Amino acid sequence: MSNAETSPQSKPSAALAKRVTSEALGTGLLVATVVGSGIMADRLSGGNVGLALLANTLATGAALVALILTFGPISGAHFNPVVTIADALEHGITWSEVPPYIVAQVLGGVGGTVCAHTMFGLPAVTLSRHARSGPAQIFSEFVATFGLLSVIWGCSRFRSSVVAFAVGSYITAAYWFTASTSFANPAVTIARALSDTFAGIRPADVCGFILAQLFGGITATLLFRWLAPGLVADAESIVIPHGASREIE
Repeated sequence: MSNAETSPQSKPSAALAKRVTSEALGTGLLVATVVGSGIMADRLSGGNVGLALLANTLATGAALVALILTFGPISGAHFNPVVTIADALEHGITWSEVPPYIVAQVLGGVGGTVCAHTMFGLPAVTLSRHARSGPAQIFSEFVATFGLLSVIWGCSRFRSSVVAFAVGSYITAAYWFTASTSFANPAVTIARALSDTFAGIRPADVCGFILAQLFGGITATLLFRWLAPGLVADAESIVIPHGASREIE
């Protein structure tokens, strides 16, 4: 079979592979930042939890802006299964693309935890014993994720050039105004369950967080269908416009 005959099918496959790789790398670096800065902050803060959280917050917010700007033009910089599902609900990506995106995000997140542990001389994986449970924590995750998707949908529709900064700013703030310190991301939640450090969460508490995150993200998406009626037509540019990535060979 000639190259001319195979190229129409290979181009979409190659583009998806690059987008999936981008999602894995971006999520991995995000989790490495969250976990690694948490370890560093905990070691240097002298037991001052507030100071440790502040350091963890600033590092995460700054890295998130940089990572969205870096990987956004390739994959949209979702780094989050809830964002990916919301994008599919609004026809930004096809449902067939959702599983590879989510698998990449989860595996990338786990890789980020392993990377952070390795940098600080810890075992690659240590199940967390940090309890994060109860109605207040669960509701906090709903609020955190609802707010995150609201910021993403609102800014990507009306001021797409500032999305990276808006998302980084929101997450920085949400670390402090939510009781859960704003995980707002199932992939990051799973990855943090594998770290018995400052940023960890007990595996037993993961399901409650993920359910609240999904509900919060979908609720925000449905609300913005009403607030911004042109949402569906423009949904492909969620987070960062990345339509050109489909042409990358």
